[in-house]
Amino acid sequence: MKRMVVVGTQWGDEGKGKITDYLAQRADVVVRYQGGNNAGHTVVFDQKKYSLHLLPSGIFNKNITNVMANGMVINPEAFAEEIKPFETFKLAISDRAHVILPYHLEIDKFNEQLRGDHKIGTTNKGIGPAYTDKASRLGMRMSTFVHPIRFKEKLMEILEPMNREMYGMGKGNLDFNTIYEKFSKYAELMRPYVCDTSLLLNELIAQDKKILFEGAQGVLLCLDHGTYPYVTSSSPTASSVPVNTGIAPWLVEGAIGVTKAYTTRVGSGPMPSEILGDLASHIRIKGNEFGTTTGRPRRIGWLDTVILRHSKRVSGLSYLAVTLLDVLTGIDELKIAVSYTLDGITIDKVPAEIEDFEKCLPNYITMPGWKEDITQVKSYEDLPENTKNYLIKLSELVGVPIGMFSVGPDRNQTIMVKEIF
Repeated sequence: MKRMVVVGTQWGDEGKGKITDYLAQRADVVVRYQGGNNAGHTVVFDQKKYSLHLLPSGIFNKNITNVMANGMVINPEAFAEEIKPFETFKLAISDRAHVILPYHLEIDKFNEQLRGDHKIGTTNKGIGPAYTDKASRLGMRMSTFVHPIRFKEKLMEILEPMNREMYGMGKGNLDFNTIYEKFSKYAELMRPYVCDTSLLLNELIAQDKKILFEGAQGVLLCLDHGTYPYVTSSSPTASSVPVNTGIAPWLVEGAIGVTKAYTTRVGSGPMPSEILGDLASHIRIKGNEFGTTTGRPRRIGWLDTVILRHSKRVSGLSYLAVTLLDVLTGIDELKIAVSYTLDGITIDKVPAEIEDFEKCLPNYITMPGWKEDITQVKSYEDLPENTKNYLIKLSELVGVPIGMFSVGPDRNQTIMVKEIF
């Protein structure tokens, strides 16, 4: 497959950055197709750790063309900070991507405070309000932002209603001159990279280039198919790639679904297979389960194949990439959720109503764990029998073949099972 999507199959934080980074070494182009700097990808190679929030994972390779597509919302200030360490790179930013401005962050914080005990767990990065403005046709596109005259005119037009909103939230007025002077510098920095990325991508496809598409959060945080309202404000599914990048649907050839060997989640909302107590703490510490963007401790759960089958159905998965397999080493008995019980009835789906999902009780099978250190294995055949059996059962339950797995954070701890890209 020459055009593949890397999809998170759970609630995000599955290790998509690691898998994208690994596959990107074989790619000509890496495209980020949705979200903003609310997401975080951690990549480790040469025993150094790097965190990305906006930039595509191919940015580390000066020969790869990196695209920030129209489905993204981009904070120019965050972009300016993140791009600093990189001296040589190829980058294109969509002229149709939307811009996050300071009032979006203020609105995000205020809305989250209003929810009280029903907080969504937003990162307060202004993502939701920026997408709201986009849908309300009040937003600012990158094409306007990098145009010296139109940016000034649009900002003046926007600030009047936004300051009324600020007043309603008990906030002071946003000063036009302060924002304009500060963000004009960011616009100047970004201007050389802004172009029609749909046109660029279609030209690259015509040249038969290998293209890797990466999203931010996981399928269960999809605005349409996730655990609404505890979701993000865009769709990270593979099926959203065409509209978020400006290519035809049939040009996407496949998707690799990234899943942890267990389940994690940040923020509020139901999580049927959640583990509490000492075992959860053990997995959290061993797996370094703390948010890349926020540092928040992630909630821990057993592997849940109901949500994986849901992700397979609504997104489409060609292969699975199983990450953090090594974290389960030393646990005597491993559980896998295979269905739920809701009001006394066994179901194999994620209910649409959050109140129903909160009542779902997981039905488990158990499998023996393994004691052997697997962090140095170089092939599937090197794995202990119980580890192989765990992967085989996962593949059987989801109905998707294992394409690759990882046994540690470093790039060289990723093992291909199938030649997929």
